Amino acid sequence: MSTPQLVVHRDKELMAQAAAARLITKIVDAQASRGYASIVLTGGRNGNRLLAALSSAPARDAVDWGRLDLWWGDERFLPGGDPDRNDTQARAALLDSVPLDPARVHAMPASDGPYGSDVDAAAEAYEAELAKAAGPENHGSVPTFDVLMLGVGPDTHVASLFPELPAVRETERTVVGVHGAPKPPPTRISLTLPAIRSAREVWLLAAGEDKAQAAAIALSGAGEVQAPAAGAQGRSRTLWLLDAAAASQLPRSLYPPASA
Repeated sequence: MSTPQLVVHRDKELMAQAAAARLITKIVDAQASRGYASIVLTGGRNGNRLLAALSSAPARDAVDWGRLDLWWGDERFLPGGDPDRNDTQARAALLDSVPLDPARVHAMPASDGPYGSDVDAAAEAYEAELAKAAGPENHGSVPTFDVLMLGVGPDTHVASLFPELPAVRETERTVVGVHGAPKPPPTRISLTLPAIRSAREVWLLAAGEDKAQAAAIALSGAGEVQAPAAGAQGRSRTLWLLDAAAASQLPRSLYPPASA
């Protein structure tokens, strides 16, 4: 796994714009070299802010949207179209305004979908969908994502992997149903740390003073069960994208001068 690298931006707006530009470059490079790109989206305010910035970015048309595979790191197990679902928010921020191939947009199942209220069956179905998309060149039963993005919660959770809960301890499954999450709604679907660590690059997004302690804990050598963000690492790169407020409790030795 890769050693975390940090980029600290002046404020959350600049962070979103710079992250969007960085993501466009990654997608275009992957499409140029392989013909397609595979990205895992995150919800939350920072993930949605990034998508909104990408929607308004002048370079967005450099992306061949029809050759982009989109997955999600986690989802609130709510009815389809619910405004609190990550895929609903992503569609409003970006997806509905670009010419994606619907067959390459892999939303996690909803609670009114074919698996009804059985979140574990829904998680197994998404796990099977990932396995079907994995090729012989991939490392295991998930595709090798080019970039997997994660928001970091104030408690250090990423995706829907919360400190000390069973999901963060999972080592065999790639997708699990989450029961009793401390943040509503309590029932969710989430990629596991093994699935997250299959990505080429993992980007962790943290902005705001309420994320400062979480960033400091995760980057100070904490264990992944106690601080799930500490276990989120990419195979070739792990990138923390922060604003100055979220980086305010980090030792200056950990990060370079603000790059934007």
